[in-house]
Amino acid sequence: MNALEHMPEIGRVVQVLRGKEEGSYAVIVGLVDEKFVLIADGDKRRFDQPKKKNVLHLAMQPVVSHEVTDSMRETGRVTNAKLRFAIQRAAQGKGD
Repeated sequence: MNALEHMPEIGRVVQVLRGKEEGSYAVIVGLVDEKFVLIADGDKRRFDQPKKKNVLHLAMQPVVSHEVTDSMRETGRVTNAKLRFAIQRAAQGKGD
């Protein structure tokens, strides 16, 4: 495993290690700075109201959803359904 594989980036699936959503999965939808990212899961935490999380409180998964990445690049947003789909695929152990 190289260090780049676990870099915070838009579209990366993460597992929450701290807080109320501990143990749940989400997708990075924004980068605040080197310490914080914005995450959403498309369900309890929608794209319109992402949660700001410290990257130290997240376990970076080896899955990056290209659907989410492409959608963010093209339109600046992503549907909640795409977020849920990305998390579901990651949970099944499938990449994009």
